[in-house]
Amino acid sequence: MNERQWLSSFVTAVEDALRARGEVAILGECTSAMRGLVARDDWLPPSMAIADPSRYQQHLLYADPGDRFSLVSFVWGPGQSTPIHDHTVWGVIGMLRGSEYSQGFTVREGIPLPSGPEIRLEPGDVETVSPTIGDIHKVRNAYADRTSISIHLYGGNIGKISRHVFDATTGAAKPFISGYSSTLQP
Repeated sequence: MNERQWLSSFVTAVEDALRARGEVAILGECTSAMRGLVARDDWLPPSMAIADPSRYQQHLLYADPGDRFSLVSFVWGPGQSTPIHDHTVWGVIGMLRGSEYSQGFTVREGIPLPSGPEIRLEPGDVETVSPTIGDIHKVRNAYADRTSISIHLYGGNIGKISRHVFDATTGAAKPFISGYSSTLQP
């Protein structure tokens, strides 16, 4: 299967999963599909795997025409990380190449506090987020000397959704819309 067929097959699996009843079923089916997608590392278009030395990149791989879901490659340059942030929608994250750390947070009395240990994702590993199970986290490349790539599926067009970053000290939430790192389409 070439890269287009591989992505098309994944999109069809997600569309089928969206017919499921409830978030638990959707996350279960999408997790299974994501495991299949990141089990191989020969389908990602090279233009969607380019790191930038100044900040991590969020490349749109597919956006559902009705904004029901989006698929994004996150390209982490050496040592790059996100601030503490939320998603406001469900998400399924699969590690394709390299490794990353994800630290979950809960907000108590207005302050984001770590919720459990930091999790290390290796190629083939999958993690889920959602407002009902926890969608606040901070992510970082596990490597200081090489690029890592994770694939993110979100229950909406994540580049258009208003979300929040949280100040680690004060807990102040600041709204943001991430957009995408480039206008390139696969």
